[in-house]
Amino acid sequence: MLIKKAADIRSSEITPKSLYLNRRKFLANAALAGAAAAMGVGVKEVISPSTTAFAGNKIEGLKKSPFSTSETVTPYKDVTHYNNYYEFGTEKTDPAEEAKDFRPRPWTVKIDGLVEKKQDLDIDSIIKMAPAEERIYRHRCVEAWSIVVPWIGFSLSELIKRVNPTSKAQYIEFTTLLDPARMPGQRRQVLDWPYKEGLRMDEAMNPLALLCFGMYGEELPNQDGAPLRIVLPWKYGFKSAKAIVRIHFTDKQPLNTWNVMAPNEYGFYANVNPNVDHPRWSQAKERRLGEFFKRPTLMFNAYGDQVASMYNGMDLKKNY
Repeated sequence: MLIKKAADIRSSEITPKSLYLNRRKFLANAALAGAAAAMGVGVKEVISPSTTAFAGNKIEGLKKSPFSTSETVTPYKDVTHYNNYYEFGTEKTDPAEEAKDFRPRPWTVKIDGLVEKKQDLDIDSIIKMAPAEERIYRHRCVEAWSIVVPWIGFSLSELIKRVNPTSKAQYIEFTTLLDPARMPGQRRQVLDWPYKEGLRMDEAMNPLALLCFGMYGEELPNQDGAPLRIVLPWKYGFKSAKAIVRIHFTDKQPLNTWNVMAPNEYGFYANVNPNVDHPRWSQAKERRLGEFFKRPTLMFNAYGDQVASMYNGMDLKKNY
């Protein structure tokens, strides 16, 4: 048997402690989930309600989206207690602890740049722009773990069409809240705050690009980006900006935070590509939270039919 030294083990190969300690519970829950499917009962209701309690308000009148995957949904507790959200700390367990007192109301989002209708929009007016949909999306992290989440929101294109971008607008830049008093992780200069991300206009207009304000039937938990984030299921998770306070339309490719901090590791596009390894680990396989075995990573996170045409002719190894 080959025994690796700690220094040789990649972070992507390490099973999270919470999953290791709960492996027996996982196996039992897997059996329950199968029974739930046969009975027509949701997985969330089968897995202990005490681990799936919601802090947010219930969102009524949801439409089921045709974009949803039929894959098994990741347990709510895993999705809300294993997060990358450096505004609240660099450890995966920090956001759930440090964000518990964060208040996502009142909240305003500034729309500016190359648009005809510059404005400041209240979060509740954004939520009312279009009917809310529940979309069960695969979500892939660059660190080789993944989740399946019932996100709630509507296509980002709905907002874009309402603010009338000019013909010069080629990109959109998203900016996260800068407030070290409310986001203790920002008191450390681990990143260049505030966090920024960006998309090409055609990417932002793709129907899969979700302006998200809820999940699992409720408003977003603080540690998952409340009150407003984007979700881009064909890209690695760091592209999905959280706690958005500004949406800026521009004719220049925006700087995105991780690309600025480590350009040899994180590109602008961040499309899920099993053929492009991160310099410190392989992206060819992934581990779904709640599972113990890895599975092959799929190109564009299996959303190629909907998005691949946007990158025709591009070198996806160079434009990673």
